[in-house]
Amino acid sequence: MQAAAQLEPRVRVAKVDTEAQQALGSRYQIRSIPTLALFVNGFEVARQAGAMSASDIVRWTQQNIPG
Repeated sequence: MQAAAQLEPRVRVAKVDTEAQQALGSRYQIRSIPTLALFVNGFEVARQAGAMSASDIVRWTQQNIPG
């Protein structure tokens, strides 16, 4: 993932298959795929549904990281 390479080590990027992990998708109320959720210290701080380019993911993440 290009975005992950640009954001490491400050941000860890993970991909979850919500069809295989339905309980996780339900827990975080994933309604559309793809959905990007940003967590800081275990709390969701931002969410974006829909496909995004790597540069858009980097920009969106940097805009939503506190401090």
